Amino acid sequence: MPYYSGEDPAVADLPIARVLAVMAHPDDADFTVAGTVALWADQGAECVYLLCTDGNKGSDDPAMTPERLAPIRRAEQRAALERLGGGDVWFLGYEDGVLEPTLALRRDIARVICRFRPDVVVCQDPTTYFFGSEYVNHPDHRAAGEAALGAVFPAARNRLIFPDLFADGLEPHAVHTVYLVGSERADTWVDVSSTMDRKLAALAEHKSQFAIEQVEPFVRRWAAENGKAIGVEYAEAFRVLRPH
Repeated sequence: MPYYSGEDPAVADLPIARVLAVMAHPDDADFTVAGTVALWADQGAECVYLLCTDGNKGSDDPAMTPERLAPIRRAEQRAALERLGGGDVWFLGYEDGVLEPTLALRRDIARVICRFRPDVVVCQDPTTYFFGSEYVNHPDHRAAGEAALGAVFPAARNRLIFPDLFADGLEPHAVHTVYLVGSERADTWVDVSSTMDRKLAALAEHKSQFAIEQVEPFVRRWAAENGKAIGVEYAEAFRVLRPH
């Protein structure tokens, strides 16, 4: 799988058997990392999504209710990950739209990390408040990213921080690599030219949110702009961390 890093090309040589993408909402991962998830899945990695909310406030329809929307969005996300060759989708059930990076959320993510024991965690960059002058980053995205990073280090690897996590036989786990999505300081690009159609197919499953015809032009434009950085047709961009 082609990785391109300005600092450490050896990141491509690290074994990846399990990938956990921690996101705020359904569709967040499909906009940002779906092409790379498809590549990892093709290489035999088990790829799982952990969503902090079920996105049940994501509608402008005055007739829609959170109770009706929640199962729709859960089903859409499961169908989307299936398009990529991924595995399960897990939901933590926090309230959509008002997510906070609480100790409870950090603990819940750390518990999943210790159970699933991923090699790679993908999460949202909590330092990104806006992109250019066009997009204000959703506060749920920042909250999910902050809690996920706190779960990776130090919570999941230190049994004394949340000792209740290890009362039922779990053991601490050290994640070797973190991929931040939505970062304005990307240092790693992945060539997703071969999986772009699957990324779009995954996005097309989120029918409650948009028609694929609405989003395909700008999704392709973003990926093409990332691709220019490494001389390929389409790429996804990340800031890569290797916590110690």
